[in-house]
Amino acid sequence: MDYSRLSNHISQWLLDYCEKFQVSGFVIGISGGIDSAVASTLCAQTGKKTILVNLPIRQSVNEYNRASEHIANLKSRFINIESVEVNLTETFEVMSKYLPIEASSNALAMANTRSRLRMTTLYSIAQSHNCLVAGTGNKIEDFGIGFYTKYGDGGVDISPIADLLKSEVFQLGKELNVIESIQNAAPTDGLWGDKRTDEDQIGASYPELEWAMLYSGDENELSPRQKEVLAIYRRFNSANRHKMIPIPVCIIPEDLRN
Repeated sequence: MDYSRLSNHISQWLLDYCEKFQVSGFVIGISGGIDSAVASTLCAQTGKKTILVNLPIRQSVNEYNRASEHIANLKSRFINIESVEVNLTETFEVMSKYLPIEASSNALAMANTRSRLRMTTLYSIAQSHNCLVAGTGNKIEDFGIGFYTKYGDGGVDISPIADLLKSEVFQLGKELNVIESIQNAAPTDGLWGDKRTDEDQIGASYPELEWAMLYSGDENELSPRQKEVLAIYRRFNSANRHKMIPIPVCIIPEDLRN
């Protein structure tokens, strides 16, 4: 793939959409990972206002520092960059205090709550600036295993990298001169307050998941690990299918309307 042409294509697509709907630019959450770094750089290349938002919630020092470093790097390269930091730790802790115990004691529910607090914040900032919230999901996460939070990081207006595999996002990051600390960091959603990576949570690496997503053939010829990865991919794909289809609507039959 020609990553220089790809970079220009996506940025032009973002610009065309922005101008079509007469919005001022983009708001994007910066996590310290490759997806948000690439997506935000593509937004910056449009020349439109691009607001980078650092949203720490009990964030690890490494994730916070990478996010801050990326923001500083883009601000030094593009004149259309603005940034804001909204520390949501206290908000999250207060919310946790008042939730029912069955919710506040559920680790996955609270991890997803972090993501949904961030989404709410991004939309508040975006609306006040007449901007779009730009998504950071890649093809594996968004359409393969559903590895995102519904109405959290999945709640966006526009998705610039959702048709790219994770490996392609990393390659595009090199083309865009994303800082090395992010290029070399193990992917993580940063929602747990510990050092667990995406691979720790999923049980397979992104290259393995990409293979599984694209695989077709005689499964009898697969190695034990390949069969395991295929099963992991299919389990996530099935369990998270509800994230990847339109919200079900109960259609009322005409005979009930009469």
